[in-house]
Amino acid sequence: MDASVETQKEGFGSPWGGIKDLVRRKHVDSAHSKRSDHHNLAKALTVTHLIAVGVGSTIGAGVYILVGTVAREHSGPALTFSFLFAGIAAALSAFCYAELSSRCPSAGSAYHYSYICIGEGVAWLVGWSLILEYTIGGSAVARGVSPNLALLFGGESNLPSFLARQHFPGLDIMVDPCAAVLVLFVTVLMCCGIKESALAQGIVTAANVFAMLFVIIAGSYLGFKTGWTGYELPTGYFPFGVDGMLAGSATVFFAYIGFDTVASTAEEVKNPKRDLPLGIALSLAICCGLYMLVSIVIVGLVPYYAMDPDTPISSAFASNGMQWAAYIITVGAVTALISTLMGSILPQPRILMAMARDGLLPSFFSDVNKKTQVPIKSTLATGIVAAILAFFMDVSQLAGMVSVGTLLAFTMVAVSVLILRYVPPDEVPIPSSLQDSIESYMLRYNRDAQMISGEDPERSSSGDTCRPLLGDKNVTVDGPIVEKPEALSWRVLEKIGLGALNEENRRKIAGWTIMLVCVGAFILTFASSNLWLSSLLRYTMCGAGGILLLGGLIILTCIDQDDERHNFGHSGGFICPFVPLLPIGSILINVYLLVNLGVGTWFRVSVWTVLGVLIYTFYGCRHSSLLNAIYVPKAHVDEIYRSSGEHTYNNRTLV
Repeated sequence: MDASVETQKEGFGSPWGGIKDLVRRKHVDSAHSKRSDHHNLAKALTVTHLIAVGVGSTIGAGVYILVGTVAREHSGPALTFSFLFAGIAAALSAFCYAELSSRCPSAGSAYHYSYICIGEGVAWLVGWSLILEYTIGGSAVARGVSPNLALLFGGESNLPSFLARQHFPGLDIMVDPCAAVLVLFVTVLMCCGIKESALAQGIVTAANVFAMLFVIIAGSYLGFKTGWTGYELPTGYFPFGVDGMLAGSATVFFAYIGFDTVASTAEEVKNPKRDLPLGIALSLAICCGLYMLVSIVIVGLVPYYAMDPDTPISSAFASNGMQWAAYIITVGAVTALISTLMGSILPQPRILMAMARDGLLPSFFSDVNKKTQVPIKSTLATGIVAAILAFFMDVSQLAGMVSVGTLLAFTMVAVSVLILRYVPPDEVPIPSSLQDSIESYMLRYNRDAQMISGEDPERSSSGDTCRPLLGDKNVTVDGPIVEKPEALSWRVLEKIGLGALNEENRRKIAGWTIMLVCVGAFILTFASSNLWLSSLLRYTMCGAGGILLLGGLIILTCIDQDDERHNFGHSGGFICPFVPLLPIGSILINVYLLVNLGVGTWFRVSVWTVLGVLIYTFYGCRHSSLLNAIYVPKAHVDEIYRSSGEHTYNNRTLV
């Protein structure tokens, strides 16, 4: 194996570019980038803050409605199992997030992981989708506050005029000043600092949790008093069968979306290796426990077929003589909406900042305020856009687009875990300004290798053993792949029969297998979800997809994982268990949910995607920080930086 050194001088940076720009990857350590102080975020978060952010971002007001809809249409009394299986499915993604966030604790979450493990093209797509998700999600949540406030005031007519919705017949729009004011207020709060934001979200989340605990405790009292009439039905515990229960799981799965917000704050955590996995796991566990306990109580109070689909919890208490409980439940719904809004506005500025740091967006978004140590410009831009949408538009029809960003991110994070374990990046991008250091380093070690192998370095120096590195797009230099300066060159290893042929083949097999697993997951879920296909075609596609998926699982289980996975990023953090089974399961579940989002949702998302492709083509790829980077084998980097006189390369992320 030779030392391959590639430069990124051509590609989309030229008029039409090439495919290599889409797969160029940044290093987890940002390739010795020197980040100025005004780009540093405050490291202020602990496990407690992360739990507040995770629970607050996950438990939205939807749970106050979801229990009635899913119980009536899918699960019946088995609603608790629907939440349990959905929680297990969400945990698959949470495990993947936990490993990557502890190894690569930087702002950007799934965008950052995809850029490191998969490539710039996929990373841009993930980041662009997450921007849409948080913008639409925040606006939709904000517009849900005023109707719930109206319940507390006894109707919309009793709301103060500056909070009530106003209809303009000429324009046929319903403006919502309450939503816009709330978004702007949360935006200002986010600008005050990450610790202050997490504290405020913790207070609001606590109010929501107390409301849910009231439902659990008071509902249990009523249940024991009335004999749990909801469970004494002739239809049994599974009136819609196991299929109905699983269909309910697919619906309530989206109630667990939000724990990924914790990963977006990775750069601001004091001890990311320990606290991020704990924060993600405990947030998901608390949410799952609360969901299951609420569903147990509500389904037991009222028969599933008699539930009010709009206000199931309030109606359940009212039917048992506790009409006043509706006020507590409404307060819980309002605080749930506010905490979810905060969870939508918090991560987006950090994703914008990460993309701007990498040159894919203007540097305007990467500025960090020196006093508050938050990306204020990105936060204000996010808040203003979300406030405008919340004020003018009824974004409920766009709510399905929110799921695309989340599910795509979950899928790419699972793929990134497989890549990290089996084919971790073995090349590191370094600045082209170090060309002289690279050439002198390669020349020096080529001579050492020639002396070890018995060749005459003086005679070889007149040849082209060491060529300029920036002259061609792909330049290969015969030199040592070394982990230490005294290591033998690859030529010597080849002569004594210890070449790296087996390792190279293992990486190729693993890489192709991971790709075929993704293809198999798509074919299987697409065929099983589209009943309009002919039976023969459906069964054929399902069989082919299943074979690819199962074959990939078997191959990845049998071959060894890459030894370099132990040195990737921050070592000693959380390790995702049951690889490759767990990430492949996560890929299958998320792809299935993506395929079933509906044609209308995908059409609207495609418009946003085309806009993103245009921005990337004409701006992002031309200003990428990797545009002129030189890729060298990872083993060479320390010596190259040492020979250049710059600070020594190490395994700590410079973020």
